[in-house]
Amino acid sequence: MSVVPVRILPTIVISQFAATSLWFAANAVMPDLERSAGLPTSAVGKITIAVQLGFIAGTLVFAWLSISDRFSPRIIFFLSTLAGATANAATLLSGGEVLLAARFATGFFLAGIYPVGMKIAAGWYDRDLGLALGWLVGALVLGTALPHLVRGLGGDLPWQAVILSVSAIAIAGGLAMLLLVPDGPHLRAGARFDPTAFATIFRSAQFRASAFGYFGHMWELYAFYAFLPVLLAARLGSDGAATSLWSFAAIAAGFLGCVVGGYLSRVIGSLRVASIQLTASGSCCLLSPLMFMAPLPAFLSFLLFWGVVIAGDSPQFSALNARFAPSKLVGSALTIANCIGFSITAISIALLALLIEIVGAQYVFVLLVAGPVLGLVALRQVAAN
Repeated sequence: MSVVPVRILPTIVISQFAATSLWFAANAVMPDLERSAGLPTSAVGKITIAVQLGFIAGTLVFAWLSISDRFSPRIIFFLSTLAGATANAATLLSGGEVLLAARFATGFFLAGIYPVGMKIAAGWYDRDLGLALGWLVGALVLGTALPHLVRGLGGDLPWQAVILSVSAIAIAGGLAMLLLVPDGPHLRAGARFDPTAFATIFRSAQFRASAFGYFGHMWELYAFYAFLPVLLAARLGSDGAATSLWSFAAIAAGFLGCVVGGYLSRVIGSLRVASIQLTASGSCCLLSPLMFMAPLPAFLSFLLFWGVVIAGDSPQFSALNARFAPSKLVGSALTIANCIGFSITAISIALLALLIEIVGAQYVFVLLVAGPVLGLVALRQVAAN
């Protein structure tokens, strides 16, 4: 049994954190982009959807061509951070169609970062992979939050400098992965993507149930991330720095949910951890209009709690889907589930973008409760089978 060097997991986690900061870089500077390019408030929905669609396309291309099976995944990770950072920097060309194309390209190359980072971890960790994934998804959550921190602490830092700083941080993460994390002893070729296996995959009752639980989780997750700054701005007013810092804090709180949930799953199982956190986040959706009117400390504490539970079930859904996927079709099953899940995020983001301008940010998050409710119904089927 090989001993994993102490530096491996921290380096993978930090690299994933740095590289996935590209995901919401544009969202962190949306007020500046709106002023610079004359964009409407609803543009945040289109820009976020562009990243999601790019990630879906990238995932399919990377899986179809078996890129991380044919080449060293750490090299793919590094090259993807270079390409993704370049696409992110193209956000500086803030014209409407160019901006959407730049965000789509950023999402495309994130497909060589987030899933490939998990493959790198799997090359080093076998028995404790579930716990390692808890740390890794937690790193994704922190990376998602990072641009808001850069914006909040930057003071009068121009928005262009924020975008370039995030690109530089991502490249540094890719370089650390390349130089400090060699291919692990458990690295093996993944299952090839087979689009014709769709029907076979979903004949498995337990995989079907866990996948639908994941879909419910995804309906809520990225819409919350996309419009959290809008909700905070509606309550905090023109204090842009406070909006950015609290956006960072609420999103970054999900790191705690992922890591603590990972440890808890070793005691009570992934199914119970996912069910508890999904119930809690669904309750937050329902309570959001009331908490918006609560005293400010209560409102901000509520958002921190929501940030913890809305992300903490992500690693557990990954573990459940991997466990229940047909053994010969794991790669295809996980790819298809991810593609459907991220497609669902595009729908919920578009819906909230439309309704925020009609009813206001304080009310629209109630609509996200449909995801957790349907997800919990699906998880009951997992337990029943």
